[in-house]
Order: sequence, then structure tokens, then C-alpha cells
Amino acid sequence: MRLPEFPSTPGAFAAPPLPVRAAAGGAGAGFGAHMGAPIGADALGGSVRQEVQRFIESGSGAVLGGLSPQATWRRSLAAPALSPEPGSAPEGGVPDGASREEQRAFLDRIAPLAQRTAARLGVAPELVAAHAALESGWGRRPLRAADGQIMHNLFGIKAGGAWRGAAAEAPTTEFEGGAAVKTTQRFRHYEDLEQAFGDYAELLLNSPRYRGALGAGGDPRAFADALARGGYATDPAYADKLAAVARQIQQGAR
Repeated sequence: MRLPEFPSTPGAFAAPPLPVRAAAGGAGAGFGAHMGAPIGADALGGSVRQEVQRFIESGSGAVLGGLSPQATWRRSLAAPALSPEPGSAPEGGVPDGASREEQRAFLDRIAPLAQRTAARLGVAPELVAAHAALESGWGRRPLRAADGQIMHNLFGIKAGGAWRGAAAEAPTTEFEGGAAVKTTQRFRHYEDLEQAFGDYAELLLNSPRYRGALGAGGDPRAFADALARGGYATDPAYADKLAAVARQIQQGAR
């Protein structure tokens, strides 16, 4: 959980989307199109459930006109999972302790924000969702200020000297010489998740260090490697972990 320092204030969603390059092996037709087994009808609201049923009956992965981002996400979860191809298992397991239901609830909650952010970055929404999941433990380990207030900082973005927004200290783990060390750092404190996702997009768009991650499409390896090369985190296995979570979401590996 490391970030470069450059002048920044809490960002809003703006700027046109970047072109997306095709992913090696292909990405899903929609956000989370390969995430898990079908969800039971009880998990879907009335109108959304009808939209999902129309999607299933259409037999197509094309986006149905008029679907809200939330309905699109739920529709994607209702699609059957694809079996991982031989040799495509995530590199080294990523222990997270989150149940499948907790993972789905987290992805459902951030879906609209991940979609909008991904469009700005030129990447698949699954990659943005995976980054948030990795940094926050699927939302189960939110950064908290000393008073216990949740900071809504899903991406573990630190508050450097150039940061002009709110900030607070929180415990974290850094790697020094390959060894994990518990420490305390100052992190950006957001009012809500929308502000957090907006600032995350600004960070990647405005820092030359992360230029290689932009336009990565649905390629988890390219996205993860670019962030690791840019120094996003001190964990030497960060790229492997991020790529593993992204593939998990794409393939429904759990």
C-alpha cells in the first residue's frame, strides 16, 4: 500500500474513458461475467430479477439496453461460471478469509463505482474491483482513524506531503528487505466511496509511474505488473496477489 506523492485533492469522476486494449485470453462480456455460480432468486429484487431473467432467456452476453449499473452487475452474477482453463489457476493462493457471500456482497456494493472508474482508466471493471478487494480484504478490513471512523480508503492510498485533503494515521504492513513490518502511516481520509474511487482514478491517470496500467483492458497480469513496477506497494509478491484476485473474479475460481 504505497503511492507516489504528487499534488492532489479529493477527485470527482471526469475525463473521457481511455481506449482499452484487448486482453490476452479475452475478458468477460460484462462486469463479473464469470463470477461464481448462479445467485438464488431471493438475492435479487423484483425488477432486477426480471432483467436477469431476460438476460438468461436472450442467450447472449450482449448488454441489454436500459439496464442500470446495479442491474448489469447482478445480471452478470447470475451468469453461469466458466471453468478455469488448465494452468490458469491464480498464482499462489491469496488468503483473504472472506466467504463467497461476503465477496459477492462487496462486489455488488462497489460495482457502479468500479465500472465508472474502469472506463476512465481503460481497464476492465474486474481489475479495479480486484484492487479494492485486495487492499481492503474484500471490505472486511477498512482503514480506520484513531477514533474508529472508517476512512473509505479502499485502495490503501497514503497521504504524502502534497496531499491537500483529510488524512489520518492507521496501522499497516510494509515490506523491508522482503520482510513484513508492522508500522503506522498517514492515509487519505475520504468522505465516501465515490470520493475514494475518484481519487484512485486521478492517482493512476496523473502519475507517470502508473502509465503502463492505463488501457490494460482485461489483462490482470499487465495491470498488476504495471502497478507493481510503479511502486504502488512494497510487497514483492504484490503483482501476483493482485493478478490472482482479478482472475478469481473473472473466472469464478472460488
